[in-house]
Amino acid sequence: MNARVQQPTDTIHAASYYAASSHPQPDHPALTGELNADVCVVGGGFSGLNTAIELAERGLSVVLLESRKIGWGASGRNGGQLIRGVGHGVERFKNVIGDEGVRALKLMGLEAVEIVRQRIERYGIDCDMTWGYCDLANKPRELAGFAEDAEELRSLGYVHSLQLLQKGEMATVIGSDKYAGGMIDMGSGHLHPLNLALGEAAVAKALGVQVFEHSTVTRIEYGPQVRVHTAQGLVRAKTLVLGCNAYLKDLDPGLSGKVLPAGSYIIATEPLSEAQAHQLLPRNTAVCDQQVAVDYFRLSADRRLLFGGACHYSGRDPQDIAGYMTPKMLNVFPQLAGVKIDYQWGGMIGIGANRLPQIGRLKDHPNVFYAQAYAGHGLNATHLAGKLLAEAITGLHGGGFELFNKVPHITFPGGKHLRSPLLALGMLWHRLKELR
Repeated sequence: MNARVQQPTDTIHAASYYAASSHPQPDHPALTGELNADVCVVGGGFSGLNTAIELAERGLSVVLLESRKIGWGASGRNGGQLIRGVGHGVERFKNVIGDEGVRALKLMGLEAVEIVRQRIERYGIDCDMTWGYCDLANKPRELAGFAEDAEELRSLGYVHSLQLLQKGEMATVIGSDKYAGGMIDMGSGHLHPLNLALGEAAVAKALGVQVFEHSTVTRIEYGPQVRVHTAQGLVRAKTLVLGCNAYLKDLDPGLSGKVLPAGSYIIATEPLSEAQAHQLLPRNTAVCDQQVAVDYFRLSADRRLLFGGACHYSGRDPQDIAGYMTPKMLNVFPQLAGVKIDYQWGGMIGIGANRLPQIGRLKDHPNVFYAQAYAGHGLNATHLAGKLLAEAITGLHGGGFELFNKVPHITFPGGKHLRSPLLALGMLWHRLKELR
């Protein structure tokens, strides 16, 4: 094993495969002095970048503040899987938003992927976009669920190819006999997330957004005009957007208590031969299984296997990510024994108690909006959030934003010190149920 690992700092990205293979990373200045803007966006990940783009396209002046580097958090470290859908089991919210609201959420889960597709195509963002994804069934009973999913997607007008696979057909998708079947979806896919974030930052700047890095927000003064303070600067704005997700911390305790940071981890092999790569994933699809602690994996543009999963709710990262993740990879692909692991990294995703993205505005401060808690579907849901927030801020109070804003989100019990251990116990119970 020859893995390179390094904890990220405020000035550099985690030593991931993405950072090593990214396009040039421009240095944006730190905020100094005072600025006025229509909107101040806090957070330089996908939520903040796409909200800024959507607002700038509508003619508003925007200042974006990032405390570290653009794409430093989950936006630049995730699995790179662009998968249809937002939320988990949205039927649970029928008593709040009704049958039509549930249907609208499902349609927005399809629209979210199309927003990413259109943004990449419109602005020519080079991020290794590759179409094709496969849900993997760990148990035969999960195949019935896939069939129901396919039927529902077609009823929603889904235009992309869907193909159900039985166990005997799985060799056409994956070089492993571990799975009971699957469903191929050609409307989902995979990409290089850090290059997407860098490309979107360039788009934002070209549209007139003022982008600042190394500009941690230290204090917010709420009011008809919001005053956002950093160590060396101040932004006055009519509207504030908080897009910090798992890294919000104490900036707004009421919001941060509704999102739990959970660790997710990825390893990247050395480049594989064409024959090896084709044997592992013959269709070059992204794949994800159905376990509570999911395994998700795909090939990179230079034929590395990127294997991720092992979501941790304990608040403690494994000391040796490669040592922790490699046995999981070999359980799926024993033929990779002896292949070197070149990169290992992790990061925090934000999870809410009901697994629905939290997109809304503060009740006490109606000019403060937020988006967070994507529960592992952030690549598409962040782009949808940016569109919905921009519509609401510019006065187009479409049904999408109002639907998300209606759904209540509880604060995790136990305070910031106990909520992670309590959720870890809850997830252990779900994993024990999987064994039955």
